[in-house]
Formats: sequence, structure tokens, C-alpha cells
Amino acid sequence: MAEEDLERFLQKVRHLQAFVAASEADPALRQRLAACSHHHDVVELARLHGFEIGRRWGEAEASPRGGASLLAGPGLAPGQELSTVLLEGPLWRLERIHSCRASSPKGFWYEQRAHEWVCLLQGSAQLSFDDEATPRQLNCGDGLYIAPQRRHRVENSDGGAGTVWLALFWWEAAAP
Repeated sequence: MAEEDLERFLQKVRHLQAFVAASEADPALRQRLAACSHHHDVVELARLHGFEIGRRWGEAEASPRGGASLLAGPGLAPGQELSTVLLEGPLWRLERIHSCRASSPKGFWYEQRAHEWVCLLQGSAQLSFDDEATPRQLNCGDGLYIAPQRRHRVENSDGGAGTVWLALFWWEAAAP
């Protein structure tokens, strides 16, 4: 492990230890921590108190703004999602989707005509499919194909820096 990676890892551990100590010293913070129902909630609570514990091992920091990095970009408020078309042709579209603690509205299902392939470039998310009993957990680097008309929804995505998706949509050529 390079010295820089080791120092980043140790800094995260120090932040985690300090967050634990703060929660043990402050009953209100401990109660808020106990009320967290998901990893994303804990990371966001820690961040609100000045502790950075959310970056996973191997996740790089975003490049400076203005570059061509798919990870660089403005931050989003919790619950927001921003889609940017990167490239498109007559039968396909490539999008960068940035979501921050976002989820599909209650009862809403995507049911699109296009084929879709997504890859998580940053963060994690949970997707539900109408034909599957349990949600799927996707992590940084995971890809997934979604067939046309397959009902699906986003259950949640990371807070903080959020989840960055690369999504390719394509349609079959219409018969002449």
C-alpha cells in the first residue's frame, strides 16, 4: 500500500473513532445514531458532525472541476437526481446520472421501452424489480442490464458525494 493510501485509510479510522467517542459523550447524538436505519444515514450523520467516514476503500476523490472526469461535478442536495446526456445517436443515448439519497416516488415503477445498462462509477444503490422479492444491492463498479418493459425502481442511493451512474439506453431499429 502506498504511503498516501495508508494515510487516507488511517484518517478515515481516526474520524470513525472520533465519531464513536462523540456519540458516547452526547446522548442526543447517540440517540440519532441509534435511529439510523441504513449505512447512508450513519455516513450522513457523521458528515453533519464533521467526520468523513463514507468513502470506501479504493474510491478515488473526484477530479478538479472543469476536467472531463465523470465523477467531478456539483454536489446535490439529498433527494435530488441530475441526468446529463453525454452522447446520443438515433437509436441510443449515454447518460451520466448523479443521485444523492434519491429514491423513486412511493408506488412508482420505471417501465421504459428502451434497453438499459447501468454501471455504478461511485457509491452504491439499491434497485427493486417488480418480479423479484428482494432489492438488489449495487456497489461501485457493478453493472446491470435491464430489459425493456421490466418494472424497476430505485430504493435508495448514497448521500454525501452521492451515487454516479453511467447509463446506456438503446432501442431496436424499427422495421421499414
